Amino acid sequence: MSVRGASGVLAMFIAVAAFSFMDALLKTFAAHYSPAQVTFLRAVSSLPFVLLPLWWSGRLGELRPVRPALHLVRALLGILMLLSFIAALRDAPLAAVYSVYMGAPLLIAAFAAWFLGERVGLGCWLAILVGLVGVLVILQPRPDGMSPTAGLAALLSALCYAGAVLVARVLTRTDTTASVVFMFLAWVAVISLALALPGWAPILTAHWPLIVATGALGAVGQHYITVAFKHAPAAIVAPVEYTALIWGLGIDWVVWSVAPDATMLTGAALVILAGLYVAWRERT
Repeated sequence: MSVRGASGVLAMFIAVAAFSFMDALLKTFAAHYSPAQVTFLRAVSSLPFVLLPLWWSGRLGELRPVRPALHLVRALLGILMLLSFIAALRDAPLAAVYSVYMGAPLLIAAFAAWFLGERVGLGCWLAILVGLVGVLVILQPRPDGMSPTAGLAALLSALCYAGAVLVARVLTRTDTTASVVFMFLAWVAVISLALALPGWAPILTAHWPLIVATGALGAVGQHYITVAFKHAPAAIVAPVEYTALIWGLGIDWVVWSVAPDATMLTGAALVILAGLYVAWRERT
């Protein structure tokens, strides 16, 4: 692997770690606030970290959208993604939600074939099928497993994430990265605030530093994931996303004293192996 490739992989490790700790904070918030309010806090806390570097470098002009309607479509998918993801986090361990969410890259490959006309071979279709079987293994009802509500919420979030990624692929053909990130956060903040206001709960004083940390971790993750895909091909850095499960297992154990069950790990293994195969096929 080249030096640039190694730098890309390292950057992806940092991005995944940052997003994992941010998700742990979202899970903490979900115990006190509605999913809509947590979604608003997630979006609005990240906006200063997006705007200040652009303002400092005199690049605010990059925020101008070229295709505003498509930005709105992506934001609507993103809101549904975050609402369902936070609802799942509220009722299930972080690692269990991640295990379902890891099926998103497989859904992206399938959606890219159906909607963008990208070529997907028979081997990849079989891998997608295996990965979806893994998701079903995780979601199967059992006394020590995820609740059906949390499982369906995590699956819905993964579906919306896959759709949002496809829309982002189309947007980046005409809009700047800064515009794509800013418009997403701005729309999500405005719409989620409108949804949250009827049931708004006062923010606890102890949570304000955590809200700032959420924004900072989101900014760090966004920065390093951009660096990762800039320095290395997607097929090389994308599999690093699966290290999120390791972070999820560790955070669950240390913070909430929750250990995974064998069925969840079996399903997660199927999803990860399928995702790694699809990434390997894309690379070759």
